[in-house]
Amino acid sequence: MSSLRSTKFIADAMLGSLARKLRILGFDTTYYRAGDDKGMLKLAKRERRLILTSDKSLHCRAVASGLPSFLLTGNTDLARASALVHSASESGVVFVQGDPLCSVCGSKLRSIARKFLDGHVSPNVLKHHRLFLTCDKCDKIYWKGTHWKRIRAFERSLRRRDNGGR
Repeated sequence: MSSLRSTKFIADAMLGSLARKLRILGFDTTYYRAGDDKGMLKLAKRERRLILTSDKSLHCRAVASGLPSFLLTGNTDLARASALVHSASESGVVFVQGDPLCSVCGSKLRSIARKFLDGHVSPNVLKHHRLFLTCDKCDKIYWKGTHWKRIRAFERSLRRRDNGGR
């Protein structure tokens, strides 16, 4: 388990897919999809979250209010995440990655034995996987299948971009 608290983000309504990926990668990310900009800024300030947005006017309002904000450009999650890493690097912000969180609700995950999953996942999944995680809050179950592999590939691609393609 990480001894440092992970970086806390708040992502606007246009960044739901990226918010889910950031959670899985271990970043405490609130997905703010209901409410106005003023409410989002208030929550970001109260919870000390870094604002992620693709909305230029929201970004300008955040900066004018003295709140840390990253304007994410690009049409894909990889392009937006790459813009985030680049902007953070330029501004001297260091992100702290924690343990994977539930992609649905952002809560902590815990290991769960296969014997408790009979009837909750397909027999084929039980047969081919050994490690399972579950969210105590929303009961979503995770295993290192194709989705997990895609997230890790996303992370590797992001690191390659950040290192200039090396």
